[in-house]
Amino acid sequence: MDEDRKGFGRRALFVTGAAAALTLGSVNFAAADGQDQETRTVSGTLPPGSPDFVYVPVEVPAGVQEIKVSYTYDRPSVPAGTAGNALDIGIFDQHGTDLGGRGFRGWSGGARTEFFVRADDATPGYIPGPVGAGTWHIALGPYTVAPQGLTYELTITLAYGEPGKTARPVYPPQRAKGRGRAWYRGDCHLHSWHSDGRRTPAEIAALARAAGLDFINTSEHNTHSAHAHWADEAGDDLLIMLGEEVTTRNGHVLALGTDAGTFIDWRYRARDNRFGRFAREIRRSGGLVVPAHPHATCVGCGWKFGFGEADAVEVWNGPYTPDDEVTLAEWDNQLVASVREGRDWLPAMGNSDAHRDPDAVGTPQTVVLADDLTREAVQDGIRAGRSYVAESKNVSLTFTATGGRARQAGIGERLDVDPDTPVTIRLEASGTPRCTVSFVTDQGVLKTSGPLPVTGSGVVEWQTTPAYAAYVRAELRHETAAGPLPGALAAFTNPIFLGRR
Repeated sequence: MDEDRKGFGRRALFVTGAAAALTLGSVNFAAADGQDQETRTVSGTLPPGSPDFVYVPVEVPAGVQEIKVSYTYDRPSVPAGTAGNALDIGIFDQHGTDLGGRGFRGWSGGARTEFFVRADDATPGYIPGPVGAGTWHIALGPYTVAPQGLTYELTITLAYGEPGKTARPVYPPQRAKGRGRAWYRGDCHLHSWHSDGRRTPAEIAALARAAGLDFINTSEHNTHSAHAHWADEAGDDLLIMLGEEVTTRNGHVLALGTDAGTFIDWRYRARDNRFGRFAREIRRSGGLVVPAHPHATCVGCGWKFGFGEADAVEVWNGPYTPDDEVTLAEWDNQLVASVREGRDWLPAMGNSDAHRDPDAVGTPQTVVLADDLTREAVQDGIRAGRSYVAESKNVSLTFTATGGRARQAGIGERLDVDPDTPVTIRLEASGTPRCTVSFVTDQGVLKTSGPLPVTGSGVVEWQTTPAYAAYVRAELRHETAAGPLPGALAAFTNPIFLGRR
Protein backbone atom coordinates (compact mmCIF):
# COMPACT_ATOMS: atom_id res chain seq x y z
CA MET A 1 0.00 0.00 0.00
CA ASP A 2 1.36 3.35 -1.03
CA GLU A 3 0.02 6.45 0.66
CA ASP A 4 -0.06 10.13 -0.18
CA ARG A 5 1.47 12.28 2.57
CA LYS A 6 -1.71 14.37 2.78
CA GLY A 7 -3.34 12.99 5.90
CA PHE A 8 -1.86 9.49 6.23
CA GLY A 9 0.50 8.32 8.87
CA ARG A 10 1.90 4.86 9.55
CA ARG A 11 -0.26 1.97 8.47
CA ALA A 12 -0.91 -1.24 10.40
CA LEU A 13 -2.04 -4.68 9.27
CA PHE A 14 -4.19 -6.49 11.79
CA VAL A 15 -6.76 -9.25 12.06
CA THR A 16 -10.13 -8.20 13.46
CA GLY A 17 -11.30 -11.70 14.33
CA ALA A 18 -12.52 -11.83 10.75
CA ALA A 19 -10.80 -11.18 7.43
CA ALA A 20 -7.44 -9.43 7.54
CA ALA A 21 -7.75 -5.65 7.46
CA LEU A 22 -5.42 -2.73 6.97
CA THR A 23 -5.72 0.47 9.02
CA LEU A 24 -4.07 3.60 7.68
CA GLY A 25 -2.92 6.70 9.51
CA SER A 26 -5.53 9.12 10.78
CA VAL A 27 -7.09 12.03 8.92
CA ASN A 28 -7.25 14.93 11.38
CA PHE A 29 -9.61 17.89 11.56
CA ALA A 30 -9.36 20.96 13.75
CA ALA A 31 -12.20 22.11 15.98
CA ALA A 32 -14.86 24.27 14.34
CA ASP A 33 -13.38 27.66 15.35
CA GLY A 34 -16.19 29.53 13.67
CA GLN A 35 -15.85 27.94 10.24
CA ASP A 36 -18.80 26.32 8.50
CA GLN A 37 -16.99 23.31 7.08
CA GLU A 38 -13.58 21.79 6.49
CA THR A 39 -12.36 19.37 3.80
CA ARG A 40 -9.46 16.94 3.60
CA THR A 41 -8.41 15.03 0.49
CA VAL A 42 -6.28 11.91 0.80
CA SER A 43 -5.15 9.31 -1.70
CA GLY A 44 -3.34 6.02 -1.96
CA THR A 45 -2.77 2.92 -4.03
CA LEU A 46 -3.89 -0.60 -3.15
CA PRO A 47 -1.80 -3.40 -4.64
CA PRO A 48 -3.18 -6.73 -5.92
CA GLY A 49 -3.77 -9.05 -3.00
CA SER A 50 -4.85 -6.27 -0.66
CA PRO A 51 -6.77 -7.22 2.50
CA ASP A 52 -10.55 -7.43 2.24
CA PHE A 53 -10.99 -4.18 4.18
CA VAL A 54 -8.90 -1.03 4.43
CA TYR A 55 -9.90 1.40 7.17
CA VAL A 56 -9.16 5.11 7.01
CA PRO A 57 -9.50 6.64 10.50
CA VAL A 58 -11.04 10.11 10.63
CA GLU A 59 -10.67 12.13 13.83
CA VAL A 60 -14.02 13.91 14.19
CA PRO A 61 -14.07 16.83 16.67
CA ALA A 62 -17.09 17.97 18.67
CA GLY A 63 -19.70 20.17 17.02
CA VAL A 64 -19.91 18.35 13.68
CA GLN A 65 -23.34 18.44 12.04
CA GLU A 66 -22.59 16.31 8.99
CA ILE A 67 -19.87 14.09 7.56
CA LYS A 68 -19.71 13.77 3.79
CA VAL A 69 -17.42 11.46 1.83
CA SER A 70 -16.80 11.17 -1.90
CA TYR A 71 -14.29 9.01 -3.69
CA THR A 72 -12.86 8.12 -7.06
CA TYR A 73 -10.50 5.41 -8.25
CA ASP A 74 -8.78 4.48 -11.49
CA ARG A 75 -10.05 1.83 -13.89
CA PRO A 76 -7.14 0.83 -16.09
CA SER A 77 -7.51 -1.50 -19.04
CA VAL A 78 -6.86 -5.16 -18.23
CA PRO A 79 -6.46 -8.26 -20.41
CA ALA A 80 -9.54 -10.32 -21.19
CA GLY A 81 -10.37 -12.64 -18.31
CA THR A 82 -8.55 -10.47 -15.75
CA ALA A 83 -10.45 -8.62 -13.05
CA GLY A 84 -10.32 -4.83 -13.17
CA ASN A 85 -10.64 -2.41 -10.29
CA ALA A 86 -13.76 -2.30 -8.12
CA LEU A 87 -13.73 -0.51 -4.77
CA ASP A 88 -16.58 -0.65 -2.25
CA ILE A 89 -17.11 1.90 0.54
CA GLY A 90 -18.90 2.38 3.85
CA ILE A 91 -18.39 3.99 7.25
CA PHE A 92 -18.24 3.18 10.97
CA ASP A 93 -18.69 5.78 13.70
CA GLN A 94 -16.86 6.44 16.96
CA HIS A 95 -18.04 3.12 18.39
CA GLY A 96 -15.41 1.32 16.32
CA THR A 97 -15.02 -1.36 13.68
CA ASP A 98 -15.15 -4.46 15.88
CA LEU A 99 -16.86 -7.47 14.33
CA GLY A 100 -20.55 -7.34 15.13
CA GLY A 101 -21.08 -3.84 13.82
CA ARG A 102 -21.72 -1.71 16.92
CA GLY A 103 -20.19 1.24 15.06
CA PHE A 104 -21.81 0.50 11.70
CA ARG A 105 -23.32 3.58 10.04
CA GLY A 106 -23.70 2.49 6.44
CA TRP A 107 -22.48 0.73 3.35
CA SER A 108 -23.07 1.42 -0.33
CA GLY A 109 -20.62 -1.05 -1.81
CA GLY A 110 -19.79 0.17 -5.27
CA ALA A 111 -23.22 1.67 -5.95
CA ARG A 112 -22.36 5.31 -5.06
CA THR A 113 -19.47 7.71 -5.40
CA GLU A 114 -20.47 9.83 -2.39
CA PHE A 115 -22.56 9.74 0.78
CA PHE A 116 -23.39 11.81 3.83
CA VAL A 117 -24.51 11.11 7.39
CA ARG A 118 -26.15 13.54 9.79
CA ALA A 119 -28.62 13.33 12.63
CA ASP A 120 -31.80 13.95 10.63
CA ASP A 121 -30.92 12.30 7.33
CA ALA A 122 -28.44 10.12 5.46
CA THR A 123 -27.78 8.82 1.98
CA PRO A 124 -29.74 5.61 1.22
CA GLY A 125 -27.68 2.74 2.58
CA TYR A 126 -26.59 4.81 5.59
CA ILE A 127 -28.06 5.30 9.07
CA PRO A 128 -29.08 8.77 10.30
CA GLY A 129 -27.91 9.78 13.74
CA PRO A 130 -25.64 12.21 15.56
CA VAL A 131 -22.11 12.66 14.26
CA GLY A 132 -20.38 12.02 17.57
CA ALA A 133 -16.87 13.12 18.39
CA GLY A 134 -14.18 10.47 18.19
CA THR A 135 -12.48 8.25 15.64
CA TRP A 136 -14.67 7.32 12.70
CA HIS A 137 -13.49 4.88 10.05
CA ILE A 138 -14.14 5.00 6.34
CA ALA A 139 -14.20 1.36 5.24
CA LEU A 140 -12.82 0.60 1.80
CA GLY A 141 -13.45 -2.81 0.32
CA PRO A 142 -11.20 -3.65 -2.64
CA TYR A 143 -13.58 -6.11 -4.27
CA THR A 144 -11.18 -6.71 -7.16
CA VAL A 145 -7.80 -5.11 -7.90
CA ALA A 146 -6.22 -4.89 -11.35
CA PRO A 147 -2.62 -6.05 -11.85
CA GLN A 148 -1.57 -2.39 -12.03
CA GLY A 149 -3.03 -1.74 -8.58
CA LEU A 150 -5.92 0.50 -7.55
CA THR A 151 -5.28 4.21 -7.02
CA TYR A 152 -8.02 6.05 -5.14
CA GLU A 153 -8.79 9.50 -3.78
CA LEU A 154 -11.05 10.28 -0.83
CA THR A 155 -12.57 13.69 -0.13
CA ILE A 156 -13.90 14.08 3.42
CA THR A 157 -15.91 17.13 4.42
CA LEU A 158 -17.11 17.96 7.92
CA ALA A 159 -19.88 20.54 8.28
CA TYR A 160 -20.11 22.26 11.67
CA GLY A 161 -23.24 23.44 13.43
CA GLU A 162 -26.17 22.37 15.53
CA PRO A 163 -27.29 18.81 14.78
CA GLY A 164 -30.80 18.09 13.58
CA LYS A 165 -33.18 15.76 15.37
CA THR A 166 -33.08 12.04 14.68
CA ALA A 167 -36.59 10.76 13.99
CA ARG A 168 -37.80 7.63 15.71
CA PRO A 169 -37.98 4.92 13.03
CA VAL A 170 -41.35 3.47 12.04
CA TYR A 171 -41.42 -0.08 10.70
CA PRO A 172 -44.02 -2.10 8.76
CA PRO A 173 -46.37 -4.34 10.77
CA GLN A 174 -45.63 -8.04 11.13
CA ARG A 175 -49.00 -9.14 9.81
CA ALA A 176 -51.33 -8.37 6.94
CA LYS A 177 -54.92 -9.32 6.31
CA GLY A 178 -54.64 -12.93 5.28
CA ARG A 179 -57.05 -15.69 4.31
CA GLY A 180 -56.34 -17.98 7.22
CA ARG A 181 -54.49 -21.17 6.28
CA ALA A 182 -53.82 -20.69 2.58
CA TRP A 183 -51.18 -20.54 -0.11
CA TYR A 184 -49.39 -17.19 -0.11
CA ARG A 185 -47.00 -15.90 -2.78
CA GLY A 186 -43.77 -14.10 -1.96
CA ASP A 187 -40.43 -12.79 -3.18
CA CYS A 188 -37.79 -12.66 -0.46
CA HIS A 189 -34.77 -11.28 -2.35
CA LEU A 190 -35.18 -7.69 -3.54
CA HIS A 191 -32.94 -4.62 -3.80
CA SER A 192 -33.93 -0.97 -3.65
CA TRP A 193 -31.83 2.20 -3.91
CA HIS A 194 -30.75 1.51 -0.33
CA SER A 195 -28.06 -0.76 -1.84
CA ASP A 196 -27.32 -1.38 -5.52
CA GLY A 197 -30.91 -1.37 -6.76
CA ARG A 198 -32.43 1.49 -8.74
CA ARG A 199 -36.01 1.32 -7.51
CA THR A 200 -37.61 3.02 -4.53
CA PRO A 201 -39.49 1.00 -1.95
CA ALA A 202 -42.74 2.44 -3.35
CA GLU A 203 -41.87 1.23 -6.85
CA ILE A 204 -40.99 -2.24 -5.58
CA ALA A 205 -44.21 -2.50 -3.58
CA ALA A 206 -46.25 -1.55 -6.64
CA LEU A 207 -44.47 -4.17 -8.74
CA ALA A 208 -44.97 -6.77 -6.01
CA ARG A 209 -48.70 -6.16 -5.99
CA ALA A 210 -48.82 -6.34 -9.79
CA ALA A 211 -46.97 -9.68 -9.63
CA GLY A 212 -49.67 -11.10 -7.36
CA LEU A 213 -47.46 -11.27 -4.28
CA ASP A 214 -48.77 -11.45 -0.74
CA PHE A 215 -45.42 -10.89 0.97
CA ILE A 216 -41.91 -9.65 0.27
CA ASN A 217 -38.66 -9.47 2.22
CA THR A 218 -36.21 -6.57 1.95
CA SER A 219 -32.62 -7.70 1.41
CA GLU A 220 -30.16 -4.88 0.86
CA HIS A 221 -26.47 -5.70 0.59
CA ASN A 222 -24.78 -5.35 4.00
CA THR A 223 -27.08 -2.68 5.44
CA HIS A 224 -30.37 -2.43 7.29
CA SER A 225 -30.91 1.21 6.38
CA ALA A 226 -34.04 0.43 4.35
CA HIS A 227 -35.94 -1.00 7.32
CA ALA A 228 -37.34 2.39 8.36
CA HIS A 229 -38.48 3.23 4.81
CA TRP A 230 -41.04 0.48 4.17
CA ALA A 231 -43.87 1.24 6.58
CA ASP A 232 -45.81 3.37 4.10
CA GLU A 233 -45.72 0.59 1.49
CA ALA A 234 -47.24 -2.16 3.65
CA GLY A 235 -50.97 -2.78 3.72
CA ASP A 236 -53.66 -5.32 4.32
CA ASP A 237 -52.76 -6.88 0.97
CA LEU A 238 -48.96 -6.95 1.35
CA LEU A 239 -46.82 -8.19 4.23
CA ILE A 240 -43.37 -6.62 4.20
CA MET A 241 -40.69 -8.50 6.11
CA LEU A 242 -37.30 -6.97 6.89
CA GLY A 243 -33.88 -8.48 6.36
CA GLU A 244 -30.47 -8.14 4.73
CA GLU A 245 -28.39 -9.86 2.07
CA VAL A 246 -25.25 -10.58 4.03
CA THR A 247 -22.69 -10.25 1.25
CA THR A 248 -19.36 -11.84 2.19
CA ARG A 249 -16.36 -12.62 -0.01
CA ASN A 250 -17.33 -16.31 0.13
CA GLY A 251 -21.01 -16.12 -0.72
CA HIS A 252 -24.23 -14.33 0.06
CA VAL A 253 -26.92 -15.28 2.58
CA LEU A 254 -30.40 -13.87 3.11
CA ALA A 255 -31.26 -12.88 6.66
CA LEU A 256 -34.96 -13.40 6.00
CA GLY A 257 -37.51 -11.71 8.24
CA THR A 258 -35.29 -10.41 11.05
CA ASP A 259 -36.46 -8.02 13.73
CA ALA A 260 -36.65 -4.39 12.63
CA GLY A 261 -33.32 -2.57 12.87
CA THR A 262 -31.20 -5.74 12.90
CA PHE A 263 -27.75 -5.48 11.32
CA ILE A 264 -25.79 -8.64 10.47
CA ASP A 265 -22.05 -8.27 9.91
CA TRP A 266 -20.45 -9.60 6.72
CA ARG A 267 -16.72 -9.07 7.33
CA TYR A 268 -15.47 -12.66 7.37
CA ARG A 269 -14.60 -15.52 5.06
CA ALA A 270 -15.28 -19.25 5.40
CA ARG A 271 -11.75 -19.83 6.69
CA ASP A 272 -12.39 -17.45 9.62
CA ASN A 273 -14.93 -19.86 11.16
CA ARG A 274 -17.26 -16.99 12.06
CA PHE A 275 -20.37 -17.75 10.02
CA GLY A 276 -22.00 -19.90 12.71
CA ARG A 277 -21.97 -16.93 15.09
CA PHE A 278 -23.84 -14.74 12.65
CA ALA A 279 -26.23 -17.47 11.55
CA ARG A 280 -27.23 -17.79 15.20
CA GLU A 281 -27.58 -14.01 15.38
CA ILE A 282 -29.98 -14.10 12.42
CA ARG A 283 -32.12 -16.70 14.16
CA ARG A 284 -31.99 -14.88 17.52
CA SER A 285 -33.42 -11.85 15.75
CA GLY A 286 -36.32 -13.90 14.41
CA GLY A 287 -34.92 -14.52 10.92
CA LEU A 288 -34.22 -17.46 8.65
CA VAL A 289 -30.77 -18.29 7.27
CA VAL A 290 -31.05 -18.77 3.49
CA PRO A 291 -27.91 -19.07 1.34
CA ALA A 292 -28.56 -17.16 -1.89
CA HIS A 293 -27.66 -18.22 -5.46
CA PRO A 294 -25.02 -20.71 -4.23
CA HIS A 295 -23.52 -21.30 -7.68
CA ALA A 296 -23.71 -17.77 -9.10
CA THR A 297 -20.63 -16.95 -11.15
CA CYS A 298 -19.93 -13.38 -9.96
CA VAL A 299 -16.79 -12.81 -7.89
CA GLY A 300 -17.45 -13.76 -4.26
CA CYS A 301 -20.96 -15.06 -4.98
CA GLY A 302 -20.29 -18.81 -4.78
CA TRP A 303 -21.38 -20.25 -1.42
CA LYS A 304 -18.41 -21.61 0.59
CA PHE A 305 -19.84 -21.92 4.13
CA GLY A 306 -21.70 -25.20 3.78
CA PHE A 307 -25.37 -25.73 4.59
CA GLY A 308 -25.23 -26.93 8.17
CA GLU A 309 -26.56 -23.61 9.49
CA ALA A 310 -29.16 -23.06 6.75
CA ASP A 311 -32.92 -23.04 7.27
CA ALA A 312 -33.61 -23.13 3.52
CA VAL A 313 -31.67 -22.54 0.31
CA GLU A 314 -32.38 -20.29 -2.65
CA VAL A 315 -32.32 -22.79 -5.51
CA TRP A 316 -33.81 -20.55 -8.21
CA ASN A 317 -32.61 -16.94 -8.48
CA GLY A 318 -34.06 -14.64 -11.13
CA PRO A 319 -34.47 -15.87 -14.73
CA TYR A 320 -33.63 -19.59 -14.84
CA THR A 321 -30.00 -20.07 -15.91
CA PRO A 322 -27.39 -22.88 -15.87
CA ASP A 323 -26.16 -21.98 -12.37
CA ASP A 324 -29.71 -22.56 -11.10
CA GLU A 325 -29.67 -25.97 -12.78
CA VAL A 326 -26.46 -26.81 -10.91
CA THR A 327 -27.97 -25.65 -7.62
CA LEU A 328 -31.11 -27.70 -8.23
CA ALA A 329 -29.00 -30.83 -8.78
CA GLU A 330 -26.92 -30.13 -5.67
CA TRP A 331 -30.07 -29.63 -3.60
CA ASP A 332 -31.49 -32.92 -4.85
CA ASN A 333 -28.27 -34.69 -3.86
CA GLN A 334 -28.70 -33.24 -0.37
CA LEU A 335 -32.24 -34.65 -0.24
CA VAL A 336 -30.88 -38.10 -1.08
CA ALA A 337 -28.24 -37.77 1.65
CA SER A 338 -30.83 -36.68 4.21
CA VAL A 339 -32.90 -39.80 3.46
CA ARG A 340 -29.85 -42.07 3.61
CA GLU A 341 -28.60 -40.60 6.87
CA GLY A 342 -31.99 -40.13 8.51
CA ARG A 343 -31.45 -36.43 9.17
CA ASP A 344 -33.42 -33.26 8.56
CA TRP A 345 -33.76 -32.04 4.99
CA LEU A 346 -33.20 -28.55 3.58
CA PRO A 347 -36.19 -26.87 1.92
CA ALA A 348 -35.77 -24.95 -1.32
CA MET A 349 -37.13 -21.58 -2.37
CA GLY A 350 -36.89 -19.16 -5.29
CA ASN A 351 -36.66 -15.36 -5.51
CA SER A 352 -36.20 -12.70 -8.15
CA ASP A 353 -33.12 -10.84 -6.83
CA ALA A 354 -34.57 -7.91 -8.77
CA HIS A 355 -32.48 -4.73 -8.85
CA ARG A 356 -33.70 -2.53 -11.70
CA ASP A 357 -35.57 -2.56 -15.00
CA PRO A 358 -36.01 -4.99 -16.68
CA ASP A 359 -35.65 -7.28 -13.62
CA ALA A 360 -39.11 -8.68 -12.89
CA VAL A 361 -40.24 -8.68 -9.27
CA GLY A 362 -41.88 -12.04 -8.52
CA THR A 363 -39.94 -14.01 -11.17
CA PRO A 364 -39.70 -16.49 -9.63
CA GLN A 365 -41.83 -16.51 -6.50
CA THR A 366 -42.17 -18.91 -3.58
CA VAL A 367 -45.72 -20.08 -2.86
CA VAL A 368 -46.03 -21.01 0.81
CA LEU A 369 -48.75 -22.81 2.73
CA ALA A 370 -49.02 -20.71 5.90
CA ASP A 371 -51.54 -20.52 8.72
CA ASP A 372 -51.96 -16.79 8.13
CA LEU A 373 -50.26 -13.84 6.47
CA THR A 374 -47.84 -13.05 9.29
CA ARG A 375 -44.07 -13.03 9.52
CA GLU A 376 -43.95 -16.07 11.79
CA ALA A 377 -46.50 -18.09 9.83
CA VAL A 378 -44.77 -17.47 6.51
CA GLN A 379 -41.39 -18.33 8.02
CA ASP A 380 -42.84 -21.52 9.52
CA GLY A 381 -44.08 -22.55 6.09
CA ILE A 382 -40.71 -21.87 4.46
CA ARG A 383 -38.82 -23.66 7.24
CA ALA A 384 -41.11 -26.70 6.96
CA GLY A 385 -40.80 -26.84 3.16
CA ARG A 386 -44.55 -26.42 2.64
CA SER A 387 -43.90 -24.53 -0.57
CA TYR A 388 -43.29 -24.62 -4.28
CA VAL A 389 -41.56 -22.20 -6.63
CA ALA A 390 -43.35 -20.74 -9.66
CA GLU A 391 -42.14 -18.50 -12.46
CA SER A 392 -45.15 -16.15 -12.07
CA LYS A 393 -48.55 -15.62 -10.51
CA ASN A 394 -50.09 -17.54 -13.43
CA VAL A 395 -48.70 -20.86 -12.19
CA SER A 396 -50.66 -22.80 -9.56
CA LEU A 397 -49.96 -26.35 -8.39
CA THR A 398 -51.57 -28.97 -6.21
CA PHE A 399 -49.26 -31.88 -5.39
CA THR A 400 -50.31 -34.81 -3.19
CA ALA A 401 -49.49 -38.41 -2.29
CA THR A 402 -52.35 -40.74 -1.32
CA GLY A 403 -52.27 -44.31 -0.05
CA GLY A 404 -53.02 -46.59 2.87
CA ARG A 405 -56.67 -46.12 3.89
CA ALA A 406 -56.93 -42.84 1.98
CA ARG A 407 -54.16 -41.16 3.90
CA GLN A 408 -52.85 -38.09 2.11
CA ALA A 409 -49.75 -35.91 2.36
CA GLY A 410 -48.90 -32.64 0.66
CA ILE A 411 -45.76 -30.72 -0.18
CA GLY A 412 -43.20 -30.82 2.62
CA GLU A 413 -45.08 -33.55 4.47
CA ARG A 414 -44.65 -37.30 4.99
CA LEU A 415 -47.08 -40.04 3.98
CA ASP A 416 -46.60 -42.42 6.89
CA VAL A 417 -47.33 -45.85 5.38
CA ASP A 418 -45.60 -49.22 5.14
CA PRO A 419 -42.88 -49.75 2.51
CA ASP A 420 -45.03 -51.85 0.15
CA THR A 421 -48.16 -49.68 0.37
CA PRO A 422 -49.33 -48.52 -3.08
CA VAL A 423 -49.13 -44.73 -3.29
CA THR A 424 -50.68 -42.44 -5.91
CA ILE A 425 -48.76 -39.29 -6.75
CA ARG A 426 -50.96 -36.59 -8.29
CA LEU A 427 -50.06 -33.19 -9.69
CA GLU A 428 -52.66 -30.68 -10.82
CA ALA A 429 -51.23 -27.69 -12.67
CA SER A 430 -52.52 -24.52 -14.27
CA GLY A 431 -50.69 -21.71 -16.04
CA THR A 432 -48.11 -24.08 -17.55
CA PRO A 433 -48.93 -24.47 -21.27
CA ARG A 434 -46.94 -27.14 -23.13
CA CYS A 435 -44.82 -27.86 -20.06
CA THR A 436 -43.67 -31.40 -19.28
CA VAL A 437 -44.00 -32.77 -15.75
CA SER A 438 -41.28 -34.91 -14.16
CA PHE A 439 -41.55 -36.76 -10.87
CA VAL A 440 -38.09 -36.84 -9.28
CA THR A 441 -37.21 -39.32 -6.54
CA ASP A 442 -34.13 -40.42 -4.63
CA GLN A 443 -33.48 -42.72 -7.62
CA GLY A 444 -33.76 -39.87 -10.12
CA VAL A 445 -36.53 -39.05 -12.60
CA LEU A 446 -38.97 -42.00 -12.67
CA LYS A 447 -41.88 -40.41 -14.50
CA THR A 448 -42.06 -37.75 -17.23
CA SER A 449 -45.30 -36.71 -18.87
CA GLY A 450 -45.93 -35.48 -22.34
CA PRO A 451 -46.54 -31.75 -22.83
CA LEU A 452 -49.53 -30.34 -20.99
CA PRO A 453 -52.30 -28.83 -23.11
CA VAL A 454 -51.94 -25.34 -24.57
CA THR A 455 -54.58 -24.24 -22.06
CA GLY A 456 -51.88 -24.69 -19.43
CA SER A 457 -54.00 -26.92 -17.19
CA GLY A 458 -53.59 -30.63 -16.67
CA VAL A 459 -53.28 -33.56 -14.29
CA VAL A 460 -50.46 -36.11 -14.08
CA GLU A 461 -50.62 -39.22 -11.90
CA TRP A 462 -48.12 -41.94 -11.07
CA GLN A 463 -48.18 -44.99 -8.82
CA THR A 464 -45.26 -46.05 -6.65
CA THR A 465 -44.41 -47.39 -3.18
CA PRO A 466 -42.22 -46.07 -0.35
CA ALA A 467 -39.86 -49.00 -0.97
CA TYR A 468 -39.31 -47.71 -4.52
CA ALA A 469 -39.29 -43.96 -3.85
CA ALA A 470 -38.31 -42.42 -0.51
CA TYR A 471 -39.55 -39.04 -1.70
CA VAL A 472 -41.18 -37.55 -4.76
CA ARG A 473 -40.98 -33.98 -5.98
CA ALA A 474 -42.26 -32.39 -9.18
CA GLU A 475 -40.55 -30.31 -11.86
CA LEU A 476 -42.45 -28.54 -14.63
CA ARG A 477 -40.30 -27.47 -17.55
CA HIS A 478 -40.87 -25.55 -20.74
CA GLU A 479 -40.43 -27.31 -24.04
CA THR A 480 -36.99 -27.18 -25.65
CA ALA A 481 -36.51 -26.60 -29.36
CA ALA A 482 -33.74 -29.20 -29.68
CA GLY A 483 -30.79 -30.73 -27.90
CA PRO A 484 -30.22 -32.82 -24.78
CA LEU A 485 -30.53 -30.03 -22.22
CA PRO A 486 -33.71 -29.83 -20.15
CA GLY A 487 -36.05 -26.92 -20.63
CA ALA A 488 -36.08 -24.02 -18.22
CA LEU A 489 -38.18 -24.49 -15.12
CA ALA A 490 -41.71 -23.17 -14.98
CA ALA A 491 -42.15 -24.48 -11.43
CA PHE A 492 -40.87 -27.06 -8.96
CA THR A 493 -42.02 -28.35 -5.60
CA ASN A 494 -40.39 -29.31 -2.38
CA PRO A 495 -40.67 -33.08 -1.82
CA ILE A 496 -43.30 -35.30 -0.30
CA PHE A 497 -41.65 -38.05 1.73
CA LEU A 498 -43.00 -41.61 1.60
CA GLY A 499 -42.85 -44.27 4.30
CA ARG A 500 -42.24 -44.42 8.00
CA ARG A 501 -39.27 -42.61 9.50
